[in-house]
Amino acid sequence: MTAQPPHDRDSLLAFLAERRIAQTTHDHPAVFRVEEGLDLKAAMPGAHTKNLFLKDKKGRLWLISARQDTVIDLKAAPKRIGSDRLSFGNETLMWETLGVRPGSVTALGLINDVERRVTFVLDQRLWEADIVNFHPLTNTATTALGQTEFRRFLAAIGREALVIDFATAVDA
Repeated sequence: MTAQPPHDRDSLLAFLAERRIAQTTHDHPAVFRVEEGLDLKAAMPGAHTKNLFLKDKKGRLWLISARQDTVIDLKAAPKRIGSDRLSFGNETLMWETLGVRPGSVTALGLINDVERRVTFVLDQRLWEADIVNFHPLTNTATTALGQTEFRRFLAAIGREALVIDFATAVDA
């Protein structure tokens, strides 16, 4: 694989601390799928997430972050987000752009996307949640951020979210 990305868990948490972006990080056994961590998440307040790293037919990269219980229809998503047909991005692209491995995909990985290759799509329900929970670049921990703190993180890395309401029906 390629060289180590500029940020790992420790430097991400240092980045947040330097900017006085409050967070709480809980260590736990590795979690690879939403279903595996339900018991762990029950004890942590806030909206828990699922994160999809996608590539469209034209080669554009997408990160969709949604509440863990939000249904993301990959056939309907292109119309919603303005992409071409979507498929999952491969591990090499994930590492090159977000600095994470499969199972650790997270919106916090955008800190490593310095070339802005990935378009960030955020579920409306996460945008409205009081607390959001993401992996801190590794799936052996969960980092909780208040909504204001999460938005401060996005501003600090110069990113905006394309906020989509995945709960509403799509016109045919």
